[in-house]
Amino acid sequence: MSFCDEIERESQAQREAMAGHPFVGGIGDGTLPLDRFKHFITQDYVYLIDFARCLALAAAKAPDLATMSWFARAVDYILNTEMDLHRSYCAQFGITEAELNATRHAPTCYSYTSYLLRVAHQGSFGELVAAVLPCIWGYWQVGERLADQGAPDHDGYAQWIRMYAGPEQQAVAEECRAICDRIADTAGPAEIAAMKEAYITCTRYEQAFWEMGWTLEDWPV
Repeated sequence: MSFCDEIERESQAQREAMAGHPFVGGIGDGTLPLDRFKHFITQDYVYLIDFARCLALAAAKAPDLATMSWFARAVDYILNTEMDLHRSYCAQFGITEAELNATRHAPTCYSYTSYLLRVAHQGSFGELVAAVLPCIWGYWQVGERLADQGAPDHDGYAQWIRMYAGPEQQAVAEECRAICDRIADTAGPAEIAAMKEAYITCTRYEQAFWEMGWTLEDWPV
């Protein structure tokens, strides 16, 4: 059993909570109130900025040129393609670029990105890869699950599902998982434990991110 197979088995409860959240179900059947989705998508935008920083640090920590190149391409894709697509997509929901740029992190988003950046700066390369995997792998799994249920009667949500269920997202998810397994193959017990902790923690944060959108979470003052 590979590291990722093992950690998926150990984190099944957390992964099911993430994939089975009512926010996800509302996207899948088209019933999610638009104000909740707009809150989520603006938070996702500011999350991506910090996520790109984490991938850049992964490129700097990578143990070989091929892996460094892969993470560098991932950073370029987020900053120069995905975020442009995000802005275009958000415009369909009436969210302007000015609103996106003015978005402040909600508490959960702030906590999640702060954790990722701490791991990126202080953790090992393996720990960092394990920390970013729940986002990359989890969104593809959610997209695939929703796509298998059939497109909702909501063009915007159907487009979101197609984006994350698509072959490009699948290829990125599978390569990140493969890198994680390769690092784990030569990691010692302490690093394996740190990788597992990072993976499970970020899987919990992924579920909390859906909850943040569901409850329209913001700072109380």
